Amino acid sequence: MSSDEKKLSVLGHLAELRKRLIRSVIAVAVTSIISFTFYHQIFDILIAPAPQDIVLQAVDMTETIGTIMRVSLVSGIILAIPYLTYELIMFISPALTRRERGYVYLILPWVALMFAAGVAFSYFILIPRMTGFLITFGSDIVTIEPRIASYINVVTRLLLAVGLVFEMPVLTTFLARLGILKPKWLADKRKLAIIFAFILSAIITPTIDPINQTLVAAPLIILYEMCIWLARLVQRRKPI
Repeated sequence: MSSDEKKLSVLGHLAELRKRLIRSVIAVAVTSIISFTFYHQIFDILIAPAPQDIVLQAVDMTETIGTIMRVSLVSGIILAIPYLTYELIMFISPALTRRERGYVYLILPWVALMFAAGVAFSYFILIPRMTGFLITFGSDIVTIEPRIASYINVVTRLLLAVGLVFEMPVLTTFLARLGILKPKWLADKRKLAIIFAFILSAIITPTIDPINQTLVAAPLIILYEMCIWLARLVQRRKPI
């Protein structure tokens, strides 16, 4: 391939990337607008796991509208994830063989399922315990009335972060099936993964409570072990 052909090829890929990024941004904008129209219901859902006696307050004049916009955007991203995944797959599909594209289509439902599992784990297990700890700790000294922006930041960060982390088995299974990722390499990095799980849990959870951090780290370690098992199960033994 000549230098001019390579240049045209690169420009073509960049044009395709730009087109798909623009579509993705439009999709997120549309889903965010839809979410904005239902922000009352979304707020009710996000506040539900907190203790019943929680009192949320807004200090700055723009805090409420800023928080509503944040919630709408995060909700829009979550709603648009299936389409964003589709655009990503369509962008990389020309570089894949026919059989490899079949693997991609096969894991699509699992992408949505595992993300939903991560969101559900955060919503029903992590958020109630974490908010309960943060709101009651030190309540014998001061009256704790969290800012609405602070509460929403914690909750949305947990929902997104844990939802994305739960995609680990899907990604590693796909890479292992393509022969890019080896089960032995994953097994050799087990100790490092355990340390990283606790570091990541400390970043995700806005509390020094070791029980809350363990609640995050334990599923991450289990997910990593699942990654190793799935990689061994689907490891490519013959050239595709």
